Amino acid sequence: MDHLWAPWRQAYIATLKPSTPDEPCFICQGLNEQDDRKNLVVLRKRLSVVVLNRFPYNNGHLLVAPRQHKGNLDELTSEELLEVMETLRDMVGVLNALMHPKGFNVGLNLGKAAGAGLPGHLHWHVVPRWNGDTNFMPVLADTKVISQSLEALFDLIKSQVPSP
Repeated sequence: MDHLWAPWRQAYIATLKPSTPDEPCFICQGLNEQDDRKNLVVLRKRLSVVVLNRFPYNNGHLLVAPRQHKGNLDELTSEELLEVMETLRDMVGVLNALMHPKGFNVGLNLGKAAGAGLPGHLHWHVVPRWNGDTNFMPVLADTKVISQSLEALFDLIKSQVPSP
């Protein structure tokens, strides 16, 4: 059996821990700190935020979320929902211009049973897709190859979004 070294997966596994109501979520934590690069916050708007996914499914994987820690759709005001959707639309446009994907997966995992890794803070995944971007690696080795560093992606996207 061949072994494939994928050290970035260990960082994900090591950070998994049971969440408690008092423990801040990574989105809120990133918003409360000033170091956007460290927290991968690429855009802060009045009611929404865009964060790079630290463990991406594909190159360019973003999270779009309301700034307020809300876990259910009915908790969002109409204004929050509208801004999140507009931000989502704008980020698809940015990724289209920068990366030229052939499509996108855009989705919300609503609740832990639906796959939400952070069920207390709504966030939409924006995953660029290309023809043939799947290969044997995830099937045979349970490993996804990401061709760009998060730092390079951060710089690329920050160059295209307005400064706060």
